[in-house]
Amino acid sequence: MDPHVRDCIRSYTEDWAIVIRKFEIEIEPIFASLALYDVKEKKKISENFYFDLNSEQMKGLLRPHVPPAAITTLARSAIFSITYPSQDVFLVIKLEKVLQQGDIGECAEPYMIFKEADATKNKEKLEKLKSQADQFCQRLGKYRMPFAWTAIHLMNIVSSAGSLERDSTEVEISTGERKGSWSERRNSSIVGRRSLERTTSGDDACNLTSFRPATLTVTNFFKQEGDRLSDEDLYKFLADMRRPSSVLRRLRPITAQLKIDISPAPENPHYCLTPELLQVKLYPDSRVRPTREILEFPARDVYVPNTTYRNLLYIYPQSLNFANRQGSARNITVKVQFMYGEDPSNAMPVIFGKSSCSEFSKEAYTAVVYHNRSPDFHEEIKVKLPATLTDHHHLLFTFYHVSCQQKQNTPLETPVGYTWIPMLQNGRLKTGQFCLPVSLEKPPQAYSVLSPEVPLPGMKWVDNHKGVFNVEVVAVSSIHTQDPYLDKFFALVNALDEHMFPVRIGDMRIMENNLENELKSSISALNSSQLEPVVRFLHLLLDKLILLVVRPPVIAGQIVNLGQASFEAMASIINRLHKNLEGNHDQHGRNSLLASYIYYVFRLPNTYPNSPSPGPGGLGGSVHYATMARSAVRPASLNLNRSRSLSNSNPDISGTPTSPDDEVRSIIGSKAMDRSCNRMSSHTETSSFLQTLTGRLPTKKLFHEELALQWVVCSGSVRESALQQAWFFFELMVKSMVHHLYFNDKLDAPRKSRFPERFMDDIAALVSTIASDIVSRFQKDTEMVERLNTSLAFFLNDLLSVMDRGFVFSLIKTCYKQVSSKLYSLPNPSVLVSLRLDFLRIVCSHEHYVTLNLPCSLLTPPASPSPSVSSATSQSSGFSTNVQDQKIANMFELSVPFRQQHYLAGLVLTELAVILDPDAEGLFGLHKKVINMVHNLLSSHDSDPRYSDPQIKARVAMLYLPLIGIIMETVPQLYDFTETHNQRGRPICIATDDYESESGSMISQTVAMAIAGTSVPQLTRPGSFLLTSSSGRQHTTFSAESSRSLLICLLWVLKNADETVLQKWFTDLSVLQLNRLLDLLYLCVSCFEYKGKKVFERMNSLTFKKSKDMRAKLEEAILGSIGARQEMVRRSRGQLERSPSGSAFGSQENLRWRKDMTHWRQNTEKLDKSRAEIEHEALIDGNLATEANLIILDTLEIVVQTVSVTESKESILGGVLKVLLHSMACNQSAVYLQHCFATQRALVSKFPELLFEEETEQCADLCLRLLRHCSSSISTIRSHASASLYLLMRQNFEIGNNFARVKMQVTMSLSSLVGTSQNFNEEFLRRSLKTILTYAEEDLELRETTFPDQVQDLVFNLHMILSDTVKMKEHQEDPEMLIDLMYRIAKGYQTSPDLRLTWLQNMAGKHSERSNHAEAAQCLVHSAALVAEYLSMLEDRKYLPVGCVTFQNISSNVLEESAVSDDVVSPDEEGICSGKYFTETGLVGLLEQAAASFSMAGMYEAVNEVYKVLIPIHEANRDAKKLSTIHGKLQEAFSKIVHQDGKRMFGTYFRVGFYGTKFGDLDEQEFVYKEPAITKLAEISHRLEGFYGERFGEDVVEVIKDSNPVDKCKLDPNKAYIQITYVEPYFDTYEMKDRITYFDKNYNLRRFMYCTPFTLDGRAHGELHEQFKRKTILTTSHAFPYIKTRVNVTHKEEIILTPIEVAIEDMQKKTQELAFATHQDPADPKMLQMVLQGSVGTTVNQGPLEVAQVFLSEIPSDPKLFRHHNKLRLCFKDFTKRCEDALRKNKSLIGPDQKEYQRELERNYHRLKEALQPLINRKIPQLYKAVLPVTCHRDSFSRMSLRKMDL
Repeated sequence: MDPHVRDCIRSYTEDWAIVIRKFEIEIEPIFASLALYDVKEKKKISENFYFDLNSEQMKGLLRPHVPPAAITTLARSAIFSITYPSQDVFLVIKLEKVLQQGDIGECAEPYMIFKEADATKNKEKLEKLKSQADQFCQRLGKYRMPFAWTAIHLMNIVSSAGSLERDSTEVEISTGERKGSWSERRNSSIVGRRSLERTTSGDDACNLTSFRPATLTVTNFFKQEGDRLSDEDLYKFLADMRRPSSVLRRLRPITAQLKIDISPAPENPHYCLTPELLQVKLYPDSRVRPTREILEFPARDVYVPNTTYRNLLYIYPQSLNFANRQGSARNITVKVQFMYGEDPSNAMPVIFGKSSCSEFSKEAYTAVVYHNRSPDFHEEIKVKLPATLTDHHHLLFTFYHVSCQQKQNTPLETPVGYTWIPMLQNGRLKTGQFCLPVSLEKPPQAYSVLSPEVPLPGMKWVDNHKGVFNVEVVAVSSIHTQDPYLDKFFALVNALDEHMFPVRIGDMRIMENNLENELKSSISALNSSQLEPVVRFLHLLLDKLILLVVRPPVIAGQIVNLGQASFEAMASIINRLHKNLEGNHDQHGRNSLLASYIYYVFRLPNTYPNSPSPGPGGLGGSVHYATMARSAVRPASLNLNRSRSLSNSNPDISGTPTSPDDEVRSIIGSKAMDRSCNRMSSHTETSSFLQTLTGRLPTKKLFHEELALQWVVCSGSVRESALQQAWFFFELMVKSMVHHLYFNDKLDAPRKSRFPERFMDDIAALVSTIASDIVSRFQKDTEMVERLNTSLAFFLNDLLSVMDRGFVFSLIKTCYKQVSSKLYSLPNPSVLVSLRLDFLRIVCSHEHYVTLNLPCSLLTPPASPSPSVSSATSQSSGFSTNVQDQKIANMFELSVPFRQQHYLAGLVLTELAVILDPDAEGLFGLHKKVINMVHNLLSSHDSDPRYSDPQIKARVAMLYLPLIGIIMETVPQLYDFTETHNQRGRPICIATDDYESESGSMISQTVAMAIAGTSVPQLTRPGSFLLTSSSGRQHTTFSAESSRSLLICLLWVLKNADETVLQKWFTDLSVLQLNRLLDLLYLCVSCFEYKGKKVFERMNSLTFKKSKDMRAKLEEAILGSIGARQEMVRRSRGQLERSPSGSAFGSQENLRWRKDMTHWRQNTEKLDKSRAEIEHEALIDGNLATEANLIILDTLEIVVQTVSVTESKESILGGVLKVLLHSMACNQSAVYLQHCFATQRALVSKFPELLFEEETEQCADLCLRLLRHCSSSISTIRSHASASLYLLMRQNFEIGNNFARVKMQVTMSLSSLVGTSQNFNEEFLRRSLKTILTYAEEDLELRETTFPDQVQDLVFNLHMILSDTVKMKEHQEDPEMLIDLMYRIAKGYQTSPDLRLTWLQNMAGKHSERSNHAEAAQCLVHSAALVAEYLSMLEDRKYLPVGCVTFQNISSNVLEESAVSDDVVSPDEEGICSGKYFTETGLVGLLEQAAASFSMAGMYEAVNEVYKVLIPIHEANRDAKKLSTIHGKLQEAFSKIVHQDGKRMFGTYFRVGFYGTKFGDLDEQEFVYKEPAITKLAEISHRLEGFYGERFGEDVVEVIKDSNPVDKCKLDPNKAYIQITYVEPYFDTYEMKDRITYFDKNYNLRRFMYCTPFTLDGRAHGELHEQFKRKTILTTSHAFPYIKTRVNVTHKEEIILTPIEVAIEDMQKKTQELAFATHQDPADPKMLQMVLQGSVGTTVNQGPLEVAQVFLSEIPSDPKLFRHHNKLRLCFKDFTKRCEDALRKNKSLIGPDQKEYQRELERNYHRLKEALQPLINRKIPQLYKAVLPVTCHRDSFSRMSLRKMDL
């Protein structure tokens, strides 16, 4: 036999199972009980679970005493719940056995001695024991005695089971380990799990949700001590068990084995019984051993309303004191009975059986402690209370003495005392702790109504009537509230229902005349009741309060209006719940208990069939609850699953004369009463027959009406608490309304007649006051107002489902008015506007939002003043009506008709317009919110299956047509997605000043009407989308994310709107507005450009920061109808050769992204996203890009169709072309490009003059784009592109018999493509060129013309350029070489100005990329000079520069642009100088760019020179605005020169020589390289060595370390040598006069110098007298800065200085340093002292003194050196003078702490001066002979000498 006990412990769903095997020695029956205890709370937290594992044989011993066992008592598995799991929970198992003679110790002895192993030895002993047991069972089988116990620390088991990685864990608890308290073993695992979730009380929480099943083997039990039976003792033991030094070690264990399985309980266990022994559904077979659910007694209050009937009583006898009782009473047992009368036969069979016995019995006995006159008890007796109790129900306790020994004529049990507890006291259940006196004799008659404390006459009591018996009674009941306040309230309400007076409550008797006051006071006293019972009886309580509102009671013939009192009580109860149960709220702040009350429990009291009052089980019968659930899918659908019979079978309803109101009137005597007084006052005069009614008025007020009324009239704190929880009352009201409509069969009634006028008035008043609360309190009670605002919005949303929509709209209007009037007075309105946005968002989330907007009605003035059209309920009603002849503009503007017709959509869009308006102060923070609102609305329409039909979608899109206008207005504020493409930013097609005049009437009047819901003045603005002048203020730009959402909305509307409507509207738009729309489309192209997977992997781009999945969803919404793509793609025009591939759109194969476009750096940073997710996102992004571009293309088509008939088409078509070209420039899918080329071809063939005459720039652009796509790697794109290019040439040829323009543009495009594009594939391009050639050869129409030859020439020319550029490809990595090549190619184009210009610009671009701004500026100046040359040939304008001569001041190199050679083309020729730059504005543009680049390079003086050329041009054009800008920039430039004085750095120069055949062209070339400022020699050397090392191999490249001349013969021919020397700019003395500033000395440099020290014997350095120096001066071919960063050296000269000259240079330098440090302003004492120290304080070798001693000590013998000697002498004179000045200066600067230092310096100085004195004063006599007679040829010399003598 291997029985199991399953025990499951559930917390939330945390449940477990326990399996119990057998004891080792089977001597007698053993009974066990198991319960949970919380040591910390000192509380038993579950009822007992009784089980036994006795074999049939053992049970047989007890047959005479125990009735046959019911299956319910044979359970061996149980489910426990723990609401508050903690580390302090123990599972306690107690064992009992049959009573026998002897105390527990003696009886347990055999179990401690015997082991199963010794069974053979002890066979006789065992037999003896068994026969003894047999005897006791025969005689005392019905009594038990305590035997043993053990405890299991539950959390240890759970946590170790959770932490061990096995499916089930074996935990053995054996004797050996018991000594260290077995819990010690598991301690480590507990500590590790302290991080488990914290419970509210903050104690160590335990995680019960996820542990593995565990099997425990309990191998030892503690013997139960007879004097330690109480719970107090148990808690001490348990606390001990957790200590390592356990007292329990000293206890001898009883060895036995018990196996227990613990596991989480299954979701739906089979064969499960509730604590009342009811079967839980899924109970297939009632003969199977069941699982018991064990009732929990939570450690702390659990707030859950009663939903099932439960009425249990637990009795815990605790202790008895018979020490002072005379007579024999030692083995005491207590018999407990539940009596309904006083006769012994009146015991009720309501006591639950334990294990292996009958289900219920009439009595229960406690276990006997042998020979103890004052025993403790540990029984738990569970009683099933009858539903109705009377005064006669009581508990009877009878005390018996049991004689264990068999003696003659001694009865088995002798009664030794009696006591009892009456169950009801004053109508209330009596529970709690009792200490009862015990009577010695049977209680007298009628005892049961009194309590034993009452001294009954003539009775004998134990111990003089003192309390000697302690017992505790606990009730778990859903009938007895056990709270005096609730009791009183329910009792009074019940009395009213039953009409039973007087009422006894407690000690009071309440008469009918006093009832009203008592009732009111009991309602207000509900506040004082405990929260736990309030929650338990919440449903009943609210039901009763509602009933009092709906059916005012009749008391003493008066109708008592309790509406107000009930409303107050409800408000305060709800607030209490809300405050105290904060963890219970959902995201809207609604308490879940209350929400579930509304959804599942609340129903109108008058919907009950027959009962005038609901029964005790709350208001629910078996009726289905009608819920109003807000589910995600259908915002407020009413799931009314109900049985119609209800309302019809209600006699009250069927008997109403016409309506409840009429009924009241007829009863009251049909007095025409004033309505206002009728409503509030209690009805005073009533007809006489009212008294006969049963306490309730037959009429039923309607709950929602009464609720609205009470809410409107309440004030003060009540109103406050109602506002706090407005949602509850709102939802209650809505549910009441829906029920009312349903049960009165009014759901099909017209909405206007569903509710009475006065109710509508109340609602209107209510909404109005709440709106004013929101407006007035939003700054103080932010949180509360937010809740109130959403509650109100949800309420109105619900009302839209049940009330007349026109009425609800008027409520919305009311709210809007209140907010608007407040907005004017607010300095910072954003909070209030934000609240209004939330409000609107919620209202618009209605499931029938689209229908509410009447999408089908025409914009005619509505017939009725209210914008409600009730007929528009059906979805399909009129999607067919035609849009005819309305004023189209009204549909596209927020005009009055639009806003009246489409009310909610009008509000949404007006909200958008106001917030996005750049003038709106302080609303910047709400952009994202309002844009998201519109975005989400559109997403929901798109994914809504009801609107999937394209025609219906077009109707829906009509509601959003004004969105296009609003977004057009925000163009300047949108995030500029184009910036990444071209530096120029996006092309705003009109200068801002064009519409400054209209700036007055921006949106201010829309702000003025502030969407008040007032009728808006017609927004008649000259151009309704005009921007205010942007010069006035900086626009705040939207974030990338907001802009993106906004553009998605725009595309959605354009995609789904009806084409004809759009076309009509475009016809009405002005040129300015259409251009604005085209700008928007241009922006969309950039915004939705496909970024490529790599970007998703990097994901740091701004746009995608938002949660990715959300974005994916919204964008899939736009992609919505992928299948309908063919619809969109079909075109009305013949020329459009659309490919049928549209249908396959969206399938993965077709989205081949052109590889050449997405050449990104591979990034290593991975986001924590799987590959698949990234793939998926890239796919979605790609689909979105294609879809967006196709929508844009469609819109462009519509624009073209519209304007092709108007006269303003030129300017618009240019814009269309611009967008088209821009989209070609972005990364596009093949699908899109095919359509795009088709559109482009159609455009060119329809309007050829557009391209070749007006938009010449666009023509160039188009050539570039087509060429780029000709080099695509995808063949379909190549074929489309080459076809387009060929047709372009053909068209140009047809116009003028040559296509010079296209020829030149293509040539230029190719060169710029080659120059700028890194990933350009020439192989593919060559194929495309071949295709074009083939086209030309096979074109029959043009075969006779020169066209094919011209094409051939062009193609040949292009091939040549390609070859040139292959070389460039090779040098892609070598920036200097690359620039040289470009320079060479540009030189080659000297005769073709356009191409030279292109290449100069390519070079400028390359330089800018590498931040060589000075070089970029030079390229631009050269470009400008080139343009000027040709312009001066074309037109003679005085103010234009004459040619490149004008630019000489900017750079001497510019003259190479002069067009003087023979082969200069005439600029008049067709196709020459036709680029956009060969115009005055082009020239101005180039110069402005040059100035900007100079400014970036910090060369502000050059900026001035550039502007000198520009200013005359602007002056001639009288352009004051430009002039003011220029002068502003000049001021900036000059002030920077002033500020940065001494801090400017321009460049560092190096001479670089290349030696070795490996260098090819570079061999033996010498260059001067210009490097960024402060480049160290090591840096450039490292860079060049690294670069060439990579190219030729590291061991091949060598850097020559010195700067001596290189001897080619000595070099290894297989190596490449680089010599790098630092050089400085060199100027002759005469040049220094002009080169004064730092800029002068670093600009226009052609000569550089470097010095090499040497001695005659070949060493580099030697003594002073042998140190020579070589100065090498290099001259370059062009002056720096030039259009490249390295320039060839053309000339080299050397100067050699003798040692004395070297000394002179050094001394001059020192003297200069001293002078500089002395005169520096502000003075720098540190610098000064440093220089001084080096001059006078020096003891260093080669100091000034040593120089003097070497060179001045004796006069040189060589007369040639006289001059040098003299010069050096004078240098020293100057030097000493400077030292003196410096010392004097230093003295004035130092503080007292440096006095000594100064003295030391002065001493050194005097020492030096004395040493130098004789050397300085010795003059060379030969130089000072008497002055000769003045002869002309010595003139100058003698003058000099004379001057020298003055010294």
